[in-house]
Amino acid sequence: MTSSQDLAERRVFSGKLGEVVHVPQPDGRVFERFRRPPGVRMVIVSDNGILLTEEYREETGGVDLRLPGGKVFDDYESFAAARAAGDMTTAAKEAVLREAREEVGLLVKNPELITVAQAGATVEWDLYYYLVREFTEAVEGAQPEEGEQIEPVWLTPKEISEAIQHGRMSEWRSVGVLLGLVLPQVLTAS
Repeated sequence: MTSSQDLAERRVFSGKLGEVVHVPQPDGRVFERFRRPPGVRMVIVSDNGILLTEEYREETGGVDLRLPGGKVFDDYESFAAARAAGDMTTAAKEAVLREAREEVGLLVKNPELITVAQAGATVEWDLYYYLVREFTEAVEGAQPEEGEQIEPVWLTPKEISEAIQHGRMSEWRSVGVLLGLVLPQVLTAS
């Protein structure tokens, strides 16, 4: 039996941050997948709670609570090179260090990979989730990219749970990681 990974894919579209590929199946059908570079999200924990950001998001047309994070790569070519080399976790960890400094003004140490959340079968867009317990404040503070409207906010596990219940978080992979992997551990450690 031939797996779809053994079949040659063909790029049918590429943009700045993604591509559409077709993978022919043995029965003649074509499997289509959209692929984009991964992102990172940080679960930054302290005695104050968990650090989230309130961000204006164009796709929601309003302010959304999010875990701090961002892109691992700024262009598709860099992603393709790292993908070919087969080492995405090194690039993801470097992105954690960069994004923590830019978005929330923190210098993080020893981020621990919690999980890699996949988007689904037809969309390849992984999010690398890191737990951060060690950090210091950057002297220069946060340095968001031009146009980013980001406000860091510390929330307790209860406040996060309530925010999720009231629809204040729209990135459901982050909601799943928080509810399924993070908050149960934080609550049992309290």
